[in-house]
Amino acid sequence: MQQLTMLVTAAGKWVLPDSDEFHAALGDPDPDYDAVGFAVRNLGFVKFQVLDRLVTEIELCPRNVDLRALLALEELLGEVGTNLFRIRYLEDEWRSEISASAEHTVTRLRELCAPVFEPPATDRFSVEPQDPTPLFARDQDEGFGAMARKWRCSFGNFDSGVMGFAGKTDLLPLFAIFDFERSTNRPLFRFMGGAHRWAGDSYRFDGLGQPVESMPDREYGSWLAQFYRSVAGSFQPRFDRVSAIMEYQNEAGRPRRSVQFERLLLPWRTGADAVLVTSCTRLLPSGAPSGAGANLRIAGSDNSSAIKLPKSS
Repeated sequence: MQQLTMLVTAAGKWVLPDSDEFHAALGDPDPDYDAVGFAVRNLGFVKFQVLDRLVTEIELCPRNVDLRALLALEELLGEVGTNLFRIRYLEDEWRSEISASAEHTVTRLRELCAPVFEPPATDRFSVEPQDPTPLFARDQDEGFGAMARKWRCSFGNFDSGVMGFAGKTDLLPLFAIFDFERSTNRPLFRFMGGAHRWAGDSYRFDGLGQPVESMPDREYGSWLAQFYRSVAGSFQPRFDRVSAIMEYQNEAGRPRRSVQFERLLLPWRTGADAVLVTSCTRLLPSGAPSGAGANLRIAGSDNSSAIKLPKSS
């Protein structure tokens, strides 16, 4: 056997191309088109091929894949004895990745197929998702683009050099770090740079180790925490423009209202199964243009020193 090709349907059932079972799942008994390609692109099917017993190729459109199909695929991957695994997946265009282990392939498939997070509607908070792609361009060596490229060049692996890089690129005041409590998956504050004065200077230290949901504005904290969990779960960057009405007071006794800011969220691995999320946040004047090239300096901010990250509890 030189090549084996199968498909798993959205319902998690394995079928062979051109079989009656495949045509039944397709809903067309006599297709006169590329039925396999159509099923993969539009119906959530996953194409599975073993090539010459050396390479396993998986072809899918992640946004359409049902959990039942993903679980069936993961079970079969554990039984395949090939040396290499190629994932071919459709986003705006076809992309391809190669892995040398079934375990890494399963992890990557879960990341790709994680559901897109849609923030809940609220009268106080709104978000406009931005395309992060321009931040990764070769000419983006300043501002948010610098950190985005650092993330990509590091393959999402966090070490002490990330904090040093944030300092060298003037991003440290805008930086915040969150990891996750193992028992509850709640995001916890681990570091806040000097520009984070929304709850007063003391909270940048008193809030460390505390859940995001318990920040002074509890409603905002609960809304915010969902973004961090989503980014950690999907292991995909997120770039947003956020408008918020803050209902707590700073140390001067003045409520902070109707703020707008740009925010880049990046997921990082710190170990075999540990993930943290960094946030770069830049306050915007009302009506200011957004984008990777906007000015990042905030008046009155300072460079807080890096804090050693404790492990999640």
